Amino acid sequence: MIEFYLLQYEPWVRLGAFGLVLAAVATWEWIAPRRPLAHLRRLRWPANLGIVVLNTAVLRLVLPMTAIGLAAVAQERGWGLFNQLPLPSALAFVTAVMALDFVIYVQHVLFHAVPALWRLHRMHHADLDFDVTTGARFHPLEILLSAGVKLAAVAALGPSPAAVLAFEVLLNVSSMFNHGNVRLPLALDRVLRWFVVTPDMHRVHHSVVPSETNRNFGFNLPWWDRLFGTYLAQPAAGHERLVLGVSRFRDAAELRLDRMLLQPFRGEDGGDPIGGPKEAAH
Repeated sequence: MIEFYLLQYEPWVRLGAFGLVLAAVATWEWIAPRRPLAHLRRLRWPANLGIVVLNTAVLRLVLPMTAIGLAAVAQERGWGLFNQLPLPSALAFVTAVMALDFVIYVQHVLFHAVPALWRLHRMHHADLDFDVTTGARFHPLEILLSAGVKLAAVAALGPSPAAVLAFEVLLNVSSMFNHGNVRLPLALDRVLRWFVVTPDMHRVHHSVVPSETNRNFGFNLPWWDRLFGTYLAQPAAGHERLVLGVSRFRDAAELRLDRMLLQPFRGEDGGDPIGGPKEAAH
């Protein structure tokens, strides 16, 4: 019965969480911004939010089953690791969410380390500012590949539908939060980044400097970066002077939706930050 309601109301839960967090973080950015924006929102937001609509439509058209739907099938048929382990439901829930988060961390590293994948992912990094809408700015082909990775992870791990929904909502919410152009007291940020990825922690990842771009890959949990040596506390230039984006796409015209969608197919190579954790470890 629970799985039935999760499948039925999943789109509304995700849409509601997206809308509430977008409004909350946007309001926070207006009240207490971390940095002045280099470009007006009216130049960036239509494309950054427009691609959310496009990505949602592409996913619904191309993939007949969501990760939550697959989790329900796996649970019914006993597929996957968690459907074979006699774990208490609460422990299985938390462990599954953490396992899925680790999968996304590894995926993120690969999108920096593999040239063909970086071509897709660099559109996310090519935003010339860093705010709540940057957290939703991903190329449709990257979104499809990421959805495929999630489906494979769900099939292998067998998490409950509730765990998958919680993970999906957390991933969406945390992406908007940690891309927020919001000011946190430094003492609070130092504590929070032991438990969640904070905006100051993730902003380092959007530096134009490759050795900084290839750090801080986490979205929800910061522990993977600390565990695997990809954590960097602060950018060398400081947050106020940090240059954001990708060196190849510095023109304001690149903020248009049509130019964004063509970025993976332009240029002779993948761009600056190729190297993943190898380069980050230097």
